[in-house]
Amino acid sequence: MNVCIITGASDGIGAEMARQLAAGRGKNAALVLAARSQDKLEAVAAQCEALGAQTLVVPMDVSQEQQCRSLVDRAVSRFRRIDALINNAGISAQALFSDVKPADLHWYEELMKVNLWGSVWCTHAALQQLKASRGRIVAVSSLAGLVGVPGRTAYSASKFAMTGFFEALRAELKSSGVSVTTAYPGVVATRIRHRGLNAQGVAAGSSGLKEAGAMSVEECARLILHGMAQRRREVVMTAKGRMGRFAKLIVPGMVEAVALAALKDEVRPK
Repeated sequence: MNVCIITGASDGIGAEMARQLAAGRGKNAALVLAARSQDKLEAVAAQCEALGAQTLVVPMDVSQEQQCRSLVDRAVSRFRRIDALINNAGISAQALFSDVKPADLHWYEELMKVNLWGSVWCTHAALQQLKASRGRIVAVSSLAGLVGVPGRTAYSASKFAMTGFFEALRAELKSSGVSVTTAYPGVVATRIRHRGLNAQGVAAGSSGLKEAGAMSVEECARLILHGMAQRRREVVMTAKGRMGRFAKLIVPGMVEAVALAALKDEVRPK
């Protein structure tokens, strides 16, 4: 049996990865589904069970260290092992830094707890089990973790931090047989940006990015899981993203112009 923990599994990319794992592995799949919404998790679990997988639903908040450790404890108690950990939980944000008032700046720290520390705590809690199984770690970052995106200072900061942490961890774990795959999706057709925080630290209700040509959730999940299966170091999902990470070393001004052009007119800095 292959036991995989997925955080942020209640909808979007996390839920689709669960369904694809269940479809591909059937009765050999044991999926530990974690997120804040129990109702949504149970709906995803039912879909996965219909495909033959075993599931464990764990309502939790990755911004709380003890809940991250409890998630791993419950997974081991139920299935006795962990073969993969997919750190997918995350919050988006879109706000010009100059628009954030001092009294509201605390949400930068809260976002960092979810996007960075949730991954750090879950990974630390699962590490010995993953070493025992010579397993796989996945960190779902973003192209905003490779190229700074204007209007997304907090989000980019959290994703750049993920990039650095998991790059260093990959080197540390090289001799252990544990692989670390960092995925860098671009714009994916989910509601994450609509739920993302605005300058006041509340849900924006809309996306600040132009979303024409957004990648489907199904394709994004497929690429991440393929990268995990192949134990790839990185999965950069778009040609523009692959070009951008190198272009910023040579023509950084052009990359900044492209990043600004990706913003809707109403959210661009004046």
